[in-house]
Amino acid sequence: MERRLLPCLLVLFFLSAAAVGSPAAPLYGWIMSFARRRREVSYAIDCGGTEDFDGPFNRRWTADSFYSGGGIPGTERTLRAFPPSSAGKKGCYGVPVPPGRYYIRIFTAYDNYDSKLRPPSFDVSVEGTLVFSWRSPWPGKIARDGAYSDLFAAVTDGQADVCFYSIATDAPVIGSLEIFQIDWLAYGAADHILVNYGRLTAGGRLFGPGFTNDTDQFGRVWQSDQGFLMDSAKSKVLTASRPILGANQRPNFFPTHLYQTAITTASGVSALEYLFQVDTRLDYMLWFHFAEIDPAVTAPGKRVFDIYVNKDKVTRMDIFKQVGGFAALKWQYVARNLTSTPLSVKLVPISGAPLISGLENYAMVPLDLATVPSQVAAMNALKQSLRVPDRMGWNGDPCAPSAWDAWEGVTCQRSDDKRALVITQLDLGSQGLKGYISDQISQLSNLVYLDLSGNLLSGGIPDTLGSSSLVLALLNGNRLEGQVPEKLYSIGVHGGAIDLSGNKGLCGVPSLPACPFFWSKGGLSTGGKIAVGVAAAVVLAALLLAVYLFCVRKGRHEYDFAPSQDLMCKHPDSL
Repeated sequence: MERRLLPCLLVLFFLSAAAVGSPAAPLYGWIMSFARRRREVSYAIDCGGTEDFDGPFNRRWTADSFYSGGGIPGTERTLRAFPPSSAGKKGCYGVPVPPGRYYIRIFTAYDNYDSKLRPPSFDVSVEGTLVFSWRSPWPGKIARDGAYSDLFAAVTDGQADVCFYSIATDAPVIGSLEIFQIDWLAYGAADHILVNYGRLTAGGRLFGPGFTNDTDQFGRVWQSDQGFLMDSAKSKVLTASRPILGANQRPNFFPTHLYQTAITTASGVSALEYLFQVDTRLDYMLWFHFAEIDPAVTAPGKRVFDIYVNKDKVTRMDIFKQVGGFAALKWQYVARNLTSTPLSVKLVPISGAPLISGLENYAMVPLDLATVPSQVAAMNALKQSLRVPDRMGWNGDPCAPSAWDAWEGVTCQRSDDKRALVITQLDLGSQGLKGYISDQISQLSNLVYLDLSGNLLSGGIPDTLGSSSLVLALLNGNRLEGQVPEKLYSIGVHGGAIDLSGNKGLCGVPSLPACPFFWSKGGLSTGGKIAVGVAAAVVLAALLLAVYLFCVRKGRHEYDFAPSQDLMCKHPDSL
């Protein structure tokens, strides 16, 4: 099974399925106080939908046309497909959000919308990091009914990017996209994306926003532990008879509902064991949730058990000793660099029977390198100015994820400090581009090769074009005009190569006509602007001199402020 398809199979809620914050952190308290004064951002996007609507459980769904980069609506159900023939290899959703941490849930469905009887193969990235891989054929129930997958990720640039990359000629598909802003410090691990491989409520039924009326401040959905719990016939369910204390607190806001049920064993000698199918070579963050909801347990030592992860004893747990009865207890553990699957979590009794209310398992996916932000901005500016067609798939990060090809016609490599990706080549010859070259191309400071030949570009060449790295610039066969910048021409002088042929309006360098005095880059040159300024100054001076001679000098000895006789109206009788 392909890497990172597993979380889709684990979190898959089919359509047929109906550490407390530290008081010694004043800065964090101030941040949270500020955050509470504004409304947190959330989106429920109906992919392929054409109208907003109100769904079950008070969910407001928004049509996706404003957020989607490329793609077409599905024809038989509400989904969006990204055919590479029209949307390019990479289609994206770009959702404007403030910088912060987010819970992102994706619903993926196929249901033979294209009548091809073959679900597509594609990858999914969030914020430039590969998180899911779908490979054909899909399991039959998922292909028909669809599946949910979710994760936690940070957004730092004001836009959440969820992108889809076509494998071969397959068209990626998506049914819905939900984004919930959460606490900045939730779950920790800000330098990773946490991909859900199982978020379980022990002894309870599936619950969460969009599925039930039970609340979860982060929008999380909790699925039943059935299918993960081994020998469930030997277990029994407990239900709280009193309110639970200590739940729904920052930074993770685990819902109170989670701690109102628990699984224990029918006898005190049996262990509880959960198995999670996982991808190897990754670290996994486990969150354990406990609440002593058995009124018969009234003192420490009555329920004690050891926790094993993959046969390694990681801690001994006495819930009542730590928090007392009917109170929420959270505990986290990271399993490092797994080399085998499944991941085993076992609760072995020491005194009394083991008990658990919930369990979460997240793959800790390291953030991929991203393109230098200034170069991302430059590429987006060029996308607009060059009128790059949708078929080229210029969406999301130009270079990331590094496992994918960069934007069509773009070549990237690691920066000198190995901490980011930079753009080294633009190969856009004969693409039918009809715009102009944005000044922001100067931000591509690592550009070595530039080919914009054989297009219909007009206007002037930016003065800033010609980075210290650029050794080849092909601008021939366009409609460029104006003076060629010295910085660009110097590339050829210093051992590089440029081709400016076929641009009848270019001038000012050897092999091209001389530029008119007043002409540069399709407009006035600096000299022309100076000449116009001087001419304007001369005209203004002449006007002022005329006013002076007519008004000031004429009335030098006249001190009577009454109108002159020549300007006063005369009554007819006086004539």
